[in-house]
Amino acid sequence: MTAKKRQVTGGVDTHGKTHHAAAVDQAGRVLGDQQFPATAAGYQQLLLWLRAFGRVVKVGVEGTGAYGAGLARHLSASGITVVEIDRPDRKTRRSKGKSDPIDALAAARTALSGQATGVPKTRTGPVEAIRVLRVARRGAVKARTAALNQLHGLITSAPDALREDLAGLTGAALVQRCVDLRVEESTLTDPVHATNAALAAIATRITALNAEIAHADRRLRPAVARTAPALSRLFGAGPEVAGQLLTTAGDNPDRLRSEAALAHLCGAAPIPASSGRTDRHRLNRGGDRAANNALHTIVLSRMRYDPRTRAYVDKRTKQGLGKKEIMRCLKRYVIREVHTALLADFAALHTP
Repeated sequence: MTAKKRQVTGGVDTHGKTHHAAAVDQAGRVLGDQQFPATAAGYQQLLLWLRAFGRVVKVGVEGTGAYGAGLARHLSASGITVVEIDRPDRKTRRSKGKSDPIDALAAARTALSGQATGVPKTRTGPVEAIRVLRVARRGAVKARTAALNQLHGLITSAPDALREDLAGLTGAALVQRCVDLRVEESTLTDPVHATNAALAAIATRITALNAEIAHADRRLRPAVARTAPALSRLFGAGPEVAGQLLTTAGDNPDRLRSEAALAHLCGAAPIPASSGRTDRHRLNRGGDRAANNALHTIVLSRMRYDPRTRAYVDKRTKQGLGKKEIMRCLKRYVIREVHTALLADFAALHTP
C-alpha cells in the first residue's frame, strides 16, 4: 500500500544500445537503478520497472534529441511527463565522478528538484519531417562547399596553361568548363592530364550536389509553406530561414512558455553587462546558433529593404549604438514576431 502511494521520479542516462535508469522517491532517496536495452521492448521494461516502485510523477531523460529520442516518445505516449536533462558539466563530473548509475541518479534528482523543467520536442509531426529533410540538404550544401574549395585550390596550383584557360570563369560556367575537360586515362602520370582528371571529377560531384540541393528545395518549400504559413509570410523569412526556426521550436512550440524563452533558445536574449555607472547589455553567444543565424538573415534583409527597420537603425545610430548592438536589439524584436507566428501556425495545425 505504501509503494502504491509513493511518488517516483526517474532519471535515464541514454546511450546508443542501452539506457541506464534510476528511481528516487519524493525525498531523493535512491530506490534502485538498472540497465535496459535501447529498443521498443526495453522502453516498456524500463517503464514497468519504474512503476513497480510507485506512481511515476516524471522522468528526466538525457539526450532527448539523440539517443533518448525513442524513449522520450514512448514515455510521452504512455502519459508520463518527460523532462529534458542537460548532461553534467566537467566541473560536476570531476567532483562527483562519472558512471552510468551516477548520471542516471543525477538526472532523476535534477528532475525532482525542479532545476530542469525543459519539455522535449515531440518529434512526431510535420516539423520533424522538415527537420530530417533539412539534414540531408545541409549535408549536401556542406559537401558542395568543400568540393568548391577543392576545385579553386587545384586551379590555383594548376599548370600555367590550364590555369590561364580557366581564368575569368566563375560559378556555373567554371564548373561546366571543368566537367568538359578532356581526360586521357593513359597519360595520368602527366601533371596537366592528372589535374584535368581531378578537376573534372570534382566538378561532376558539384553538379550532382547542385541537383541534390535543388531537389531538396523542391521538397522543402511546399512543406514549410503548408506547415508554417504565418511564419513564411514574415519579412525576410524564406523557406530556409523559416525551416530552421521551425526546427528549433519543434512540433510543440507551446512548450516555449513565452517569447523570452524563445529568445534564450535562439541566443537572442540580452545579457546584462553593467558595472558601476555603466548600464548596458551584451550579445548572447549561447543558444541555438543555427536559429540565431536565421534571425541574423532576417535582420540583414530588413536593414537593407524594410523602411521601418532602416528608420530604426538611423535613430539608434544617432543615439550612439554600434551596428552589433543595433542588430542585437532587432533580433529581439524579430523574436516577438516569430513567436506569435509559430503559435498561430501551431493552433492552425491542431484546429479540426
